[in-house]
Amino acid sequence: MTTETVLDQAAELEQRFNAAQKMADEAAALALEHFANRDDLNIDTKRHPQDVVSEADKAVEQKIRSLIAEHFPEDALLGEEFGFVEGTTGYTWVIDPIDGTAPFLNGLPGWCVCIAVTDKDGAAIGIIDVPVLTERFAALRGKGTTLNGSPVRVTERFNLQTGMLGVGANDRVAPAQVGKMFEDLMSAGVSYTRYGSGALMLAWVAAGRLVGYVEPRMSAWDCMAAYCLITEAGGKILPFPMAENPSAPYPVLGAAPQVFDEVLDLTNLTQFA
Repeated sequence: MTTETVLDQAAELEQRFNAAQKMADEAAALALEHFANRDDLNIDTKRHPQDVVSEADKAVEQKIRSLIAEHFPEDALLGEEFGFVEGTTGYTWVIDPIDGTAPFLNGLPGWCVCIAVTDKDGAAIGIIDVPVLTERFAALRGKGTTLNGSPVRVTERFNLQTGMLGVGANDRVAPAQVGKMFEDLMSAGVSYTRYGSGALMLAWVAAGRLVGYVEPRMSAWDCMAAYCLITEAGGKILPFPMAENPSAPYPVLGAAPQVFDEVLDLTNLTQFA
């Protein structure tokens, strides 16, 4: 690869990063409008009664999709609500319009807008906007991770016993397997927490608020933006094979380097692959 090619790719990514920031502005504003009127939203279910989607999720994703189509019509696009559209540039936008729909609908602040751009090397851009908390996590490959414009890093101070581990689980995994995972974590003296949004907890790993986050099954739109955040903040991630099947769920782990292997061992994530 020539120096000129590398520079061209860097410019292409920076262009998309700047655009993603503006898209997140518009998406967050629209989501907040719906949040203020959440009691009037139409709500549907997907796989089961707890797996809900509202007209807000659909409207925000449509907004982001329209902006991508306007500025980068040849890029591929994967979104939670409307699926995958192939592209020709090697870049794929991966979006979750509202990660944490249940907290959103119940008036809690733990939800966020996720926008990522991936290429053949993985997640290159990650934006997670938390409108109610007025926080914007952002990362561009090679440029580090910021929170509201200030650099952040994964924690170096805490381990699994002195810090907090974020955990998630869903109906894609047998209850007995999830129960065993929690039993093993508790037996090891791990302090853990579960919030309404896996993407947000992953962002907190990048910001040094959690030592790690683990979930047996997540989709690409839940984790790709945060994977970029964690990598650029000095953390480690479990590879996500999105190229094999963009919409398929896989085990997810993002953590500070000093706890990564221990979490991997304690949770036996390979059983969920």
